[in-house]
Amino acid sequence: MTPRNATLHQLEIMLALGRHLNMTRAAKELHMTPAALSIQIKQLSKTMGMPLHEQVGKRLFLTPAGTLVEVASRDIFDRLEALGVALAETRGLERGSLRLSIITSAKYFVPRLLGGFCKLHPGIDVSLEVDNRDRLLERLTRNLDDLYIMGNTPDNLNVVSLPFMMNPLVVVAPASHPLASERDIPPSRLAGEPFIMREPGSGTRLAAERFFGTHGVHLAVRMALGSNEAIKQAVAGEMGLAVVSQHTLSLDVASGAFAVLDVQGFPLMRQWYAIYPAGKQMSPVSRAFLAYLEEEGACDGGREVPGKESYAAPSPEQHGGARGDEP
Repeated sequence: MTPRNATLHQLEIMLALGRHLNMTRAAKELHMTPAALSIQIKQLSKTMGMPLHEQVGKRLFLTPAGTLVEVASRDIFDRLEALGVALAETRGLERGSLRLSIITSAKYFVPRLLGGFCKLHPGIDVSLEVDNRDRLLERLTRNLDDLYIMGNTPDNLNVVSLPFMMNPLVVVAPASHPLASERDIPPSRLAGEPFIMREPGSGTRLAAERFFGTHGVHLAVRMALGSNEAIKQAVAGEMGLAVVSQHTLSLDVASGAFAVLDVQGFPLMRQWYAIYPAGKQMSPVSRAFLAYLEEEGACDGGREVPGKESYAAPSPEQHGGARGDEP
């Protein structure tokens, strides 16, 4: 047996194992059972003539031979990707693929944009990863995707960042909150209010802390949650206030559970960015999707996202019902 007998599927498994250093997570990524993945790794080890991984305690590590196979596998798939790009250049956009990773807050509008793009180019295969900022930065560092969409540009990475749409941040409160019916609320009025926030390092949280810090207000963070849906449920349950992207409220207009507070300085206007590593060879599909994002983002501009007036506090006779006009 020689390395020539290795299959592309086995090399793909080796890359997944190198990424996760965990059989179960690697199998999940590849939609395999851990047992099936283990069999393929054993066969690849036999082909290479030596073990490719080892178990030390509860942790899995690649052996020196395993690391060599992982590096070679990545080189092979990079070359195949370059071949696909070259072939796509000759075919235009009739075929091709787009690998996209997005921050969790972007899941409220990116699938709609992807749907429109795929209608224009039905022959394109799309994969979409949705994760938190830390995982996205990890994927970006390892150049696992074509494009990354997030709310701010990483400072310590050499990347190209293209803003394509506004990302307004708003303060939300339970519908019954005393401040829900007030207007032009000074930031100081929120001192001492319990806040439900994203995890430390979140772009939304950093922006909120920076804004209130400039107004001398220390946010009383009651709890940190890892998803916008959990945060909205906590606010609806009257556990506190939150600062969220207005895009995350696009499906909650008629719920009657929230009020967007009219706080001075809000909405905080940020940007959504499409990001890729500097020097990356962009495929025709990636370039076309970037152009589509710029065009649609300029047209959209948050157009379908409700503003404060859509969440105005209900009158006493309407308490618990939908508030304000829908956009």
